[in-house]
Amino acid sequence: MKAIVVTDQAAGTAGMKLAERPEPKAAINDVVVQVHASGFTWDELTWPPTWTDRLDRDRTPSIPGHELAGVVTSLGYGTTGLSVGQRVFGLTDWTRDGTLAEYVAVEARNLAPLPGDVDFTVGASLPMPGLTAWQGLFEHGRLRAGQSVLAHGAAGAVGSMVTQLAREARAYVIGTGRAADRQAALDFGAQEFVDLENDALKDVGTVDLVFDVFGGDIGKRSAALIRAGGTLVTIAGPAEARPANGLAVDFVVESDRAQLSEIVQRVRDGRLRTNIGNVSALDEAVAAFNRTERRKGKTIIRVRPCDTRPSMQHEDK
Repeated sequence: MKAIVVTDQAAGTAGMKLAERPEPKAAINDVVVQVHASGFTWDELTWPPTWTDRLDRDRTPSIPGHELAGVVTSLGYGTTGLSVGQRVFGLTDWTRDGTLAEYVAVEARNLAPLPGDVDFTVGASLPMPGLTAWQGLFEHGRLRAGQSVLAHGAAGAVGSMVTQLAREARAYVIGTGRAADRQAALDFGAQEFVDLENDALKDVGTVDLVFDVFGGDIGKRSAALIRAGGTLVTIAGPAEARPANGLAVDFVVESDRAQLSEIVQRVRDGRLRTNIGNVSALDEAVAAFNRTERRKGKTIIRVRPCDTRPSMQHEDK
């Protein structure tokens, strides 16, 4: 099969290439999925699991990418809950070969059924941003109706999901970003917007929950905005400053079939819009990783040609 592989951590994206790799086999409780569309995170090549397995052994050449939508082609021994020919989407294990390939082996529990009226490109755009937002808001942030949320990067792939899910939960949402992001953040449901380059973050006042995607100075300043009993949730590593009278939680997203099903249902009924930016073919994936301009929305790699039948398209314009 064709796949994007990396072999040299020091080389970074310069060491990525399209290559032929053996098709994966389904281990116990696995399925093999023919990948139709794949997503990746821009800093994956800095993650230790990209290069080593759970015992810290070198596992190169490795295949990056952890988000996918596709069709199940085979089942491993003992695998239940999915069937051959079923459309699925989800998030793969960090320490196994990923989804920038024509086929991938995945634990069945990490996948959810992808309804037939949702395009594979849309399906591949949901797992990382959707699960990150869901788990940060509801598992770690314990968001309740009537609370206030400061959503950093509200026009980005994760931030736009945070904004929409928080609004649906009847929270008051303040989005942040660059001046150029204002309208997009408001379109995704933010009720206020803070321009991080020109506005004073402290003027926001206090909030119940901050969802931080930036870390650094913005993360440190955000800690001071948490009101008593509130939570700073971050995906940018351990918080450098903690709220005086609240919690600071950093977490790594995990795949969850029930949550994936909740997320895709919201896409189907129009409560949730995806935030798709560039869509490239597999042989353009190296260039997509190496983009120098600022990314808008989620970059998706279309591994197989698009569906020819009608489907629900919820991509951003």
